[in-house]
Amino acid sequence: MAKLLLTGYFGAGNLGDDAILEGFLEAIRGQGHSCVIMSGKPQDAPRLYGSPAIDRRDLAAFSREVKECDALVFPGGSIFQDVTSTRSVMYYYQLVRKAKSAGKKVIMLGQGIGPLNTMIGRTLGKAAFKAADVLVVRDPDSVQTLSKLGVPNRAKLAADMAFLLPAPDMDTAGEAFEVGGMRGVGIIARPWGKTEEIVKLFSELCNYMMQRRFMPVLIEMDRAEDGPLITQIEKFQGGKIPNLRNLQSAAHFQQRLMRLDGLISMRLHGGILATSVGMAPTMISYDPKVTAFNKLMGLPPALSLGGLTAERIFEQYMSMQADREKQAPALSKKALGLVNEARKNISFMNEVLR
Repeated sequence: MAKLLLTGYFGAGNLGDDAILEGFLEAIRGQGHSCVIMSGKPQDAPRLYGSPAIDRRDLAAFSREVKECDALVFPGGSIFQDVTSTRSVMYYYQLVRKAKSAGKKVIMLGQGIGPLNTMIGRTLGKAAFKAADVLVVRDPDSVQTLSKLGVPNRAKLAADMAFLLPAPDMDTAGEAFEVGGMRGVGIIARPWGKTEEIVKLFSELCNYMMQRRFMPVLIEMDRAEDGPLITQIEKFQGGKIPNLRNLQSAAHFQQRLMRLDGLISMRLHGGILATSVGMAPTMISYDPKVTAFNKLMGLPPALSLGGLTAERIFEQYMSMQADREKQAPALSKKALGLVNEARKNISFMNEVLR
């Protein structure tokens, strides 16, 4: 079997990216592959994932490990993008170039392509995708993006690797979370656009829900981005709001989510992990990938941020809650279908490794 060097935005405080890694490791369990993970917290990897790791910023360690591996594997995520800067696409292109120079296979799985808005982003992204021995994307929009980049007919279509993360046993989740008889509802906000507008919207949502006997629970999915935002929402609100911070893993997030009555999420992997525990999330779209997720799951259209109000979010949430018993069989069927689609990533990888 193969020795795999895994790269992505792992161990950097983002539960969505860590869910991708956990799903991948779950899928290859028992296949005989060995893994070394490039992580922001390599010291935690053996405990959390059962695999050794190197610091993702240590390119000297990468150069040593890539010589020993059979393939450099990207398990998934939207890492080839230049929304905030070109650093991400430049970093991952550099890894691809070094791996190919060492004569190693490059395997890209479950990729969400773009946005790539800059010339350097498009150029380096295109070069990296063309260099890959296999390129698998997680949604049809990514196929179209590749075609526009001039990388047609290269990609295979599967699903996000986080769908392969199994739901925890109910016994590990604990009792339902309530405060004063108010049912807990998870709220995942993320910075986007003008931060003050996001703060105002979600502060108003928390207040609106509490007035109607629902207890909002602010959830941190990205430590660097969501933690400060939660603090600002609480400050705007004028008081402490129940929150979940510093969750150690995606599985830990699932356990906490199973104690809540529902979820309202801006983050894609908040929605994916909700469906993994049988919960239909109310999604707020800041990016086409969130809109595409709702379509894949057969959920009502994601709410657009433009002109969105707390009342509109709550109305959508309550509408979906009213229909959740009827939705449950269809949601379960869709989720199972996407689990099977996500497993295709592993089949495509193993074909290249033979």
